[in-house]
Amino acid sequence: MSGTLKVRGLNKSFGGIVVADTIDLDLHAGKVLGLIGPNGAGKTSLFNLISGIVRPESGTVELDDKMLNRLAVHKRARLGLSRTWQHVRLFPSLTVLDNLLIAPREYSADRLLSSLLLPARSARSEEGTLERARGVLTLTGLESVTETPAVDLTYGQQKLVGLARALMNEPRCLLLDEPMAGVEGQAYDIIKKVIRTLTDRGVAVCVVEHNVAFIRNLCDEGVFMFAGKVLARGSVEDLIADPRLTELYFGT
Repeated sequence: MSGTLKVRGLNKSFGGIVVADTIDLDLHAGKVLGLIGPNGAGKTSLFNLISGIVRPESGTVELDDKMLNRLAVHKRARLGLSRTWQHVRLFPSLTVLDNLLIAPREYSADRLLSSLLLPARSARSEEGTLERARGVLTLTGLESVTETPAVDLTYGQQKLVGLARALMNEPRCLLLDEPMAGVEGQAYDIIKKVIRTLTDRGVAVCVVEHNVAFIRNLCDEGVFMFAGKVLARGSVEDLIADPRLTELYFGT
């Protein structure tokens, strides 16, 4: 599975506030890249630019050598680009399973037309989606709460559902925005296991996370951002050991 994302010369500002200043970034299949930096550094803004929620003023985003700049969010998802969010965005009244079933690349309008014209093929597609959901539920340790409404889950379980929903697109590149925020115990260990499983399958993963122990343990490389700029690249150990970067991160 190929999963290489290339960002080149990405620029964006809002009312004079620069959130992306000529950013270059590479995500490689089977590797985990950690984005490190204080709040307001531009990390989530970069995810928004890559995923298509925000359009850059200049620069390019490519996935497996396919240019994404002109593509809408859902079309980027169809090509294998998935993301999670800092804050859980679930349908609270729906069950865990239903939250997953609405996520795949085959959107409802496509399924509706197919069900009318090709009912047998549509039935096979629905069964395939259900089978995929069962596999994702097993991977994320959510089998026991499959029929539980999302609103009744613990916060850690809700974060796992958000991750599971991103996996329903069978991503080639996965952007994780603070996956460990507010998470501890079993959910913490499961998220680490899921990321390792994904990289073993060749998925490219990028993580924004303030839990230094987590990114030190999982990331193959780190990128330090500040005020919309990439200031340094290297191992996570080297970045957090740099006094200049530590002062920018934690203050004096």
